[in-house]
Amino acid sequence: MKQHPQVMQAIRRELSDWRLWSVRAVVMGFAVLAGLTVVLFTWLTEQALEAFHGLQHLAWWSPLLWTPLGTAVVVWLTRRFAAGAAGSGIPQVMAALTPGLPAPASAWFVSLRLTLAKMLLTASGLLCGLSLGREGPSVQIAAGVMHSARRFLKPGGPVSEQGLLIAGGAAGIAAAFNTPLGGIMFAIEELSRKPEQRSNGLIMAAIVLSGLMAVSVYGNATYFGVIRPGAVDLALLGPALAVAGVAGLAGGLFSRLMVASLSMASGDVFTRWRRAYPVRFAAGCGLAVAVMGLASDGATFGSGYQHTRGLLEGPQDANPLYVLLKFMATWVTSWSGVPGGIFAPSLAIGAGIGNDLAQWLHPAQASTLIALGMAGFLAAATQAPLTAFIIVMEMVDGHGLVLSLMASALVASAVSRLISLPLYASLAHLQWLRLPEGLRGRGEAGH
Repeated sequence: MKQHPQVMQAIRRELSDWRLWSVRAVVMGFAVLAGLTVVLFTWLTEQALEAFHGLQHLAWWSPLLWTPLGTAVVVWLTRRFAAGAAGSGIPQVMAALTPGLPAPASAWFVSLRLTLAKMLLTASGLLCGLSLGREGPSVQIAAGVMHSARRFLKPGGPVSEQGLLIAGGAAGIAAAFNTPLGGIMFAIEELSRKPEQRSNGLIMAAIVLSGLMAVSVYGNATYFGVIRPGAVDLALLGPALAVAGVAGLAGGLFSRLMVASLSMASGDVFTRWRRAYPVRFAAGCGLAVAVMGLASDGATFGSGYQHTRGLLEGPQDANPLYVLLKFMATWVTSWSGVPGGIFAPSLAIGAGIGNDLAQWLHPAQASTLIALGMAGFLAAATQAPLTAFIIVMEMVDGHGLVLSLMASALVASAVSRLISLPLYASLAHLQWLRLPEGLRGRGEAGH
């Protein structure tokens, strides 16, 4: 049996190792910088979306011109100057974590240059009113900041390059949603591939510290407010299962459409158009998003945050086509090739599903069913149920719904797996295929 450590000797050894403390100082310093960068990015996206709504207020028809033109410009800039910034950002970080990937290849997926480009281009997408979120991009943004810390660390130290990417990616989720636990679970469920990466206390501390940067700026407030559900009894079982099942079906279909359209493997006319004229195709997608936005009285423009918060604060009879229009607007936005994520739009779609079913099945517990729909659709779209339920729990301060949220996420994710491959793993493979043959190295075995 091993002996307990000698306390004073252990303390002296811990305090005297200046190399270890220098590593900790570098990692913690860059964690703070990553968190503040995401806070700045959050402010930038909020200003961009507010400017779009201001333009729409001046002329209701302006999105019909502004959105397709802006989408085309954003896609042209992305393809011309920062191809690695396109899409969510989570697949890029996962691709950079491919085992055996040569070190120079990671610059194709994460770097300070891509961090800056991602911030500006994603904000530009919201300035156009596109249906996208900032949370996925925050993963790539924060990972790019944390990854740059490797220049100040010696190879073979306690934190590897992969560890920095994991810490940065998870810190992006923690800071964007103000959900430190969600960031840690995201690191475990989506990014970590080795047990030692999951149990590294320094990485976990960096994730939490980055999340605290959002708290220091915005305060310790929940993202969507506080849900005070009534007693959760057997009367809610049927409606809750219905919400989880519908969210699972819709999320699985969404994931399958995303993989099919972004892989460009099919030979349909739209895929051929996107391949031959990507900027024109983006303009067409922008026009479609504008039409859907006007048809929903503006509810489908942007991330969907305001609409979701409105449903949670006072469940209501929303536009009966909202779920379908938001679903389509988010898919078309991603298909266009602009930088942008799906987390916040997925929460909005799930909230719409929960609200619609609540009006039919159990209006008295509408806010609870809305939260279950949010967790269910996000879990189904990403096939990361633990991350989804913890994020929703922290975002709505729904600790009284822990078991219900977990069950909804697990059921919806299980249904989604019958329909679609995992979304981010599939898109990460597409990112990996962008690499020149000489940079793929041993990473090919992982694909």
